[in-house]
Amino acid sequence: MTPKVTLLCHTPMPEEVVAMAAKLCYSPSGIENIRDGLTPEKTASFVEMLADLGHASPTEHATFTFGVEGISRACSHQLVRHRIASYSQQSQRYVDGNSFEFVTPPEILNDNRCNELYQKVIDTQREAYSEIRDALAVKYIKAETGKDYEGTDAEIIAEYKAENKAKCSAFIKKANEDARYILPNACTTKIVCTFNVRSLENFFAHRCCNRAQWEIREVAEQMLLLCKEVAPTLFKNSGPSCLRGACPEGNMTCGKVKEVRAKYGK
Repeated sequence: MTPKVTLLCHTPMPEEVVAMAAKLCYSPSGIENIRDGLTPEKTASFVEMLADLGHASPTEHATFTFGVEGISRACSHQLVRHRIASYSQQSQRYVDGNSFEFVTPPEILNDNRCNELYQKVIDTQREAYSEIRDALAVKYIKAETGKDYEGTDAEIIAEYKAENKAKCSAFIKKANEDARYILPNACTTKIVCTFNVRSLENFFAHRCCNRAQWEIREVAEQMLLLCKEVAPTLFKNSGPSCLRGACPEGNMTCGKVKEVRAKYGK
């Protein structure tokens, strides 16, 4: 499974919005005529001027909302560390864990020994999740009804569901709360996130870098391509920090600055 990023929506005319904010900062224009004279060329000029000056606050007025799927919980934990953004993530409480897929890192997938062990552990965790969830749900059902049911956990749950569908659903969700503790970081998730452009620039600087893990880097690169389609001037210089100067990673540099710059057309 590979990450998939969809641009769900964005501020209409984001470059013009940023240019209007910049124009207000640097000219005597009033709000009523702030759009006047903002041709595409003038808009691009304002946006480029902001980049040259390092004046980033006007770019906060434009936002982009993405849907991200096919990523692991490990990846989503890295994503939400970027705190100047808004997130809505698929719940492991309300969504049954058996519906989740699992991400296998390429280094593991391409190593027969590692992949065999990895898949074995994943299967064990999936089975354990189901057993724990069903056992907890049956415990709640028996405590509620006081009945001494016979049969497997799955049969008892099915029987009670026929009697009281709403309560059975509530008990399963309650069971999910604790059963989910066994789910691994490899478990897939879906998330909607909204960034302003200034926050996106910071995100791209860190996560498009070769030192970012492969999965979050793939997410960042897809996001950047989508942003460039909408606002090419705003994101003209976006990407890892080494596009705009020396690598900031010191002794931990990947040592491939030339290759990275070539990749981004610099």
